[in-house]
Amino acid sequence: MKHHNQLRSGSLLTYVQMTLNIIVSIAYTPFMLRILGKSEYGLYSTVASTIAILSVLSLGFGGSYVRYYILYRKEKADDKIARLNSLFLIVFSVIGLIALACGLYLTFHLEMVFKTGLTDAEYHTARILMLLLTANLAVSFPMSVFSNIISAQEQFVFLKATEILRTVVSPLVTLPVLLSGYGSIGMVVVTVTISVFVDVLRLIYCFGKLHIRGSVRNFDGAVLKDIAVFSGFIAINMVVDQVNNNLDKLIITRFCGTAATAVYAVGQQLHTYFISFSTAVSSVFTPRIHQLVQDNKDDKARLRSVLTELFVRVGRIQFLILSLVCTGIIFFGKPFIYFWAGPGYDDAYIIVLLLIIPGMVPLTQNLGIEMQRAQNLHKYRSIIYGAMAIGNLAISIWLCRSLGAIGCAIGTAVAVALANGLVMNIFYQRRLNIDVTVFWKNIGRMALGLLPPAACGVLMMRFVNLYSIPMLLGGIIVTFTLEPVLTLVLVATLPLLGVVVFSVSRRGVPLYVRVQSAVDAMVRKVQENMTGVRVIKALSKTEYEKGRFDEVNREVVRRDQHAGAVMATTNPVMSLLLNLGLTAVVVVGAFRVNAGVSQAGKIIA
Repeated sequence: MKHHNQLRSGSLLTYVQMTLNIIVSIAYTPFMLRILGKSEYGLYSTVASTIAILSVLSLGFGGSYVRYYILYRKEKADDKIARLNSLFLIVFSVIGLIALACGLYLTFHLEMVFKTGLTDAEYHTARILMLLLTANLAVSFPMSVFSNIISAQEQFVFLKATEILRTVVSPLVTLPVLLSGYGSIGMVVVTVTISVFVDVLRLIYCFGKLHIRGSVRNFDGAVLKDIAVFSGFIAINMVVDQVNNNLDKLIITRFCGTAATAVYAVGQQLHTYFISFSTAVSSVFTPRIHQLVQDNKDDKARLRSVLTELFVRVGRIQFLILSLVCTGIIFFGKPFIYFWAGPGYDDAYIIVLLLIIPGMVPLTQNLGIEMQRAQNLHKYRSIIYGAMAIGNLAISIWLCRSLGAIGCAIGTAVAVALANGLVMNIFYQRRLNIDVTVFWKNIGRMALGLLPPAACGVLMMRFVNLYSIPMLLGGIIVTFTLEPVLTLVLVATLPLLGVVVFSVSRRGVPLYVRVQSAVDAMVRKVQENMTGVRVIKALSKTEYEKGRFDEVNREVVRRDQHAGAVMATTNPVMSLLLNLGLTAVVVVGAFRVNAGVSQAGKIIA
């Protein structure tokens, strides 16, 4: 019962943390972009990505702790768990020292990475940022062992509570630092301080609450060898993730400068929000997957059944969430980026679409990654992803020279679509003991239900000026602060506007379906004429076929004109209602001015 409570509470807190992270980041990022400026924000993103690449030094060891902990717990071998704790702490401490050395070397040799991509002032700031982030990375490696221990023991409530603490406190402290003029350096100092504080909390929890033990007695070198073999292929996956997520920024900075990197970083940040909706679900199932594999490893049919059932059930939830978010970004992303990041970030919309659309498949199947590790089959994914990383790097460098940041996004999109959309699904079906056909049948049925809202979104993009929506909401807020009564008069027109949009869309969508069917008929007619052109000429039926084509062509024109006329009524009717609302505001305002309860200046405002 306690285990299920931790799982449910952990899942709930995961979504709370994810929601808070997105809300806080969306509210905080515009201030950061405008205070730092495009160039300094691009520099900060580049340096952060450079340090993030060093995280591959963990060699995938962190991902193997849960697997071996589950094995030893099933054996009730507390002494082996104690030796496992000590082993991981020693290994990650050594990795931390190696990361420190690598980070210091890069700090004083940045020119070999960026060459002329940075100015002298930017190199100076970059070195300070590199020193701070390198120190943080070196400390985070041994401290990450305690996070793995908490996760393996399924203490998700505390783990997610500390993440929520980090999410809320960090921007609250960082914003005053930015407003005080300390720039990206001050922002990184705050981030590092809070990160160390959270790590210390987890360390105290492990020793004080979980009473973990460590032991170096009877150290078994074979265990380290097994973990190294198991983790080696995870390390390849980590390298691929770094190529896909961070190396693009280094390439863009080198060839295009920090301003282009800032645009890519904005698009990638929206992509990060998108990914979090998937990983938030799958992350809490890691211990359960390993337990299912251990319990059913001797019964392949039973294992295929339970894994497929879990894969489909979680995948349906992930697809529903991700598809709604994806369509929202497609329909509203462009005006959102304009108002959120500001002018000059238009290409970020194209970048985020190139990243999220191919990523729908692997994120919906995100649970498969942990299923591979649980069955020790992740080496195949590593080989596939290694080839993907090489292809991504080559395409990105080639296209970046001509297309800039968009070229790097295209390279990532092509690699992800081929590796995840095609090759990995074949692997899941043939080697991972998962029935992928059942999965896609379920996803296909769900996708059909998304067609109506998608059609409404397309119509909104075509007939509604989405850029005016934030201005409308802002105007209502400002008006309400000046004259609440008149605001209510104006707001009263909104339900009428909603009725107009709904009524026109309800009638217009079927009309465009009819237009599409007429277009299909015209295409079929053209195909028939192309296929039988010799017969038509031989029988002298050219004029007859022209007449038939003119008939279907006129039907297309008639239906399209009818649909366009119906949808075109939206703008004039909405303008009429808005102007009637403004007229009502003036009339009611005049009575209020005459009654002495308002002022003429507020009416004009």
